[in-house]
Amino acid sequence: MNRSIRLRSAGFTLLEIMLVVMIIAILAGTAIHFMGGNIDVAKRVAINTDLNAMKSVLMTYETLGGSAPTTQQGLKALVTKPEGSPKPRNWQKIMDKVPLDPFGNEYQYVNPGVHNPSGYDLFSAGKDRLPGTPDDIGNWESQ
Repeated sequence: MNRSIRLRSAGFTLLEIMLVVMIIAILAGTAIHFMGGNIDVAKRVAINTDLNAMKSVLMTYETLGGSAPTTQQGLKALVTKPEGSPKPRNWQKIMDKVPLDPFGNEYQYVNPGVHNPSGYDLFSAGKDRLPGTPDDIGNWESQ
């Protein structure tokens, strides 16, 4: 009889296993909730890094070509020779490809800018993926 009691107490009951699974789920859910804000911060940092890099590339383009690309030429002018006017004086391929923002969208480029009328606006449309909304992150924020 002593032996049968020992055998039954050797394993876990379904209730004990379910309790442990629920505790793990609650802890995982809490961790994901608190890390959500950190992911947004990381995306914002990545966007600002990309914007700074592209500002340098656009400065190089302007030095070689005589002027910044137009809105119609866009950031693609950094990768392929632009059509239309003004044609750059001394065009060179500066980038292999234009990076996408952390939300998977193309960066927006407007010349002359709305926020920078004497220059250009370079920005990510943000989480909502719609340009011109409050969540846009652009080069006007660092000036």
